[in-house]
Amino acid sequence: MSERPLLLSVPNVSEGADAPTIDAIGRAFAPAWLLDLHTDPDHGRSVYSLAAPQGELAQALLSGARAAVSRIDLRRHRGAHPHVGAIDVAPVVYVDESARGAACAEALTAAALIGDELELPVFLYGDLATIQHNRERANIRRGGPTALAERMQTSELKPDYGPPLPHESAGALLVTARPPLIAFNVDLATDDVELAKRIAARLRESGGGPSGVRAIGLHLPARARAQVSFNVHDHTKAPLKLLVQEVAKEAPIAEAELVGLAPAAAFDDFPPDVPIRNFDPERQLIENALRSSG
Repeated sequence: MSERPLLLSVPNVSEGADAPTIDAIGRAFAPAWLLDLHTDPDHGRSVYSLAAPQGELAQALLSGARAAVSRIDLRRHRGAHPHVGAIDVAPVVYVDESARGAACAEALTAAALIGDELELPVFLYGDLATIQHNRERANIRRGGPTALAERMQTSELKPDYGPPLPHESAGALLVTARPPLIAFNVDLATDDVELAKRIAARLRESGGGPSGVRAIGLHLPARARAQVSFNVHDHTKAPLKLLVQEVAKEAPIAEAELVGLAPAAAFDDFPPDVPIRNFDPERQLIENALRSSG
């Protein structure tokens, strides 16, 4: 019998400051291995990078979602990152194309379990989206939790699993299966958030930027900076070095930041004069992280 494939997941929860809550949710994702944890109080968000074999990851996501729903109340949320849920997104990630089917099955299993047990609406997005509108997370998140509730009330948005209306305190969850993407931030040496928004608008795919790039401009009060926050779906089409160079054309760069994990090749020819905050190659490069977890 062949071994069950090892899958990754990158659940994002809407809490970036309360350490006991963040730690409790992290423990709840067991028996999945916690490869990396990134927290950001300005974003109001924590990103957990997990690994577990097929058949175990869905249960780990259910357990972590249970903790997030019990401990996070969106009505008291503070943070700049777009969101609609206490546990906001939970993608299942396959590193090898041969594990795509296993990842899709595990994502659907997790979505069904969470929707049923926690009475949390679950929307499928990306390649698992059941309607074209829901392929992009931004289309579901538009307007935040308040707009989500209104759009679900009128049946404009209908979840794939769980109840037809948002959870009172935990909102809704977005789930997909996908290959690795890179969550990558560039902090500007200025607090001009309008400049960051203009740069993001130019570099995102929908604004004429490289294929597979999603980008937003944010203000970081704790660091008194503006930030361009990227999701890069294919680093071969949108190299990180290119994005950094494009940002530098319009604003001085203070530092960059990798959120979670990335393939080692994503940092080929990365500008040596741009520091990457708290970057740990042994923990944050996928190849090294999986070697350590094995």
